Amino acid sequence: MDKQQHSVFWFRRDLRLTDNAGLYYALKSGLKVLPIFIFDQNILDKLEDKDDARVTFIHQQLRELNTQLQEFGSSIIVKYGTPTQVWENILNTYNVAAVYTNHDYEPYAKERDEKLLTFFAQKNIQFHTYKDQCIFEKSEVVKDDGKPYVVFTPYKRKWLEKLQPYYTKAYPTEKYFENFVNTSKLEIPSLEEMGFTQSKLPFPDKVYQDILKNYSIDRDFPAKEATSQISVHLRFGTISIRELVKKSMDKSEVWLSELIWRDFYFSILWHFPHSAKNSFRPEYDKIKWRNNEHEFKAWCDGKTGYAIVDAGMRQLNQTGFMHNRIRMVVASFLTKHLLIDWRWGEHYFARKLLDFELSSNVGGWQWAAGCGVDAAPYFRIFNPYEQVKKFDKDLRYIKKWVPEFSDPFKYPKPIVDHKVARERCLATYKEALK
Repeated sequence: MDKQQHSVFWFRRDLRLTDNAGLYYALKSGLKVLPIFIFDQNILDKLEDKDDARVTFIHQQLRELNTQLQEFGSSIIVKYGTPTQVWENILNTYNVAAVYTNHDYEPYAKERDEKLLTFFAQKNIQFHTYKDQCIFEKSEVVKDDGKPYVVFTPYKRKWLEKLQPYYTKAYPTEKYFENFVNTSKLEIPSLEEMGFTQSKLPFPDKVYQDILKNYSIDRDFPAKEATSQISVHLRFGTISIRELVKKSMDKSEVWLSELIWRDFYFSILWHFPHSAKNSFRPEYDKIKWRNNEHEFKAWCDGKTGYAIVDAGMRQLNQTGFMHNRIRMVVASFLTKHLLIDWRWGEHYFARKLLDFELSSNVGGWQWAAGCGVDAAPYFRIFNPYEQVKKFDKDLRYIKKWVPEFSDPFKYPKPIVDHKVARERCLATYKEALK
């Protein structure tokens, strides 16, 4: 074992060296810092697609981090395995005094960190975690009586009241980069060693400021390049939430509101962890879903005969991204027109979305199904034809993703009649909620 004591910084959803809360405190700890990352087998083993683009994205970012660390004579230790196994290995190799990392709010992550807290305590190792991936967390924005908000608008009001320059100030990690452990460049396990292959999906860059000026005007039109697509970088922490909020404050109130929604959903999942798998409003679990597997496959494949729905699903399948307006349309169609359990759709999005975030994904799907916090009422059912008229009247988006749309011999007829589906949905929901 290395006799010199170290601090360890554990990268997780924060794959950057700059403005990183936990890394800042690790580098200031007074000990040399070992950076590590764990490809968590408990997570990876559940992924269905061996060319999962998110694993490729993380792998690329780690190689980039390694190159950056080499500039300071350091490198990142990357391991594949379960967290407990990896930490046993690390502690057998290095003399670790403290472990630093950033908070994660998902149920699995909370359970993992609670077990590791005990594990480290038994070995007299301090375990420090910090807020980094959101502006306000847990119970920092709650009602005056201490209860969590379950409606967005008052949450947003309190969030904005609480916001001060302190909360968007960057952590100056770059002042302490000399405190990384000096080591030669370490090898990163290949994707193939972990049972994965390289994804061919393109990844968006981190350029977002150009769209902020007209974001509120253009964001609902899917044919326009009017959204930032920054979400994958936010999801894996290759960019700081503090930077994004600070830049948006005087440029786009609507874009800032989207970032606040993200904090809101983090808060909901933290306070109501049952909502990850069950309806936030339990009465909605009484709905008798049809769950027709053939119709579900048609939805997944973008072959429902509703062009705006099919365009969205094909965009998702081919790029790992879907325009936010279209996410609402396809989710409403699945849950309302086809009466398929929102969890089926949530799981498919979780499998395909580059920017998959459990809290936001569950929140969005429950909103569409009417069973979540601040949800759309169940009788609000998106009319796909009206959505086309409002947001893609020139059919630019549809023709891009459904090129056979104009050919009645190639494009399928609608798998369900809108009017019939709407009435069936209203009757089914009404019966469940009476």
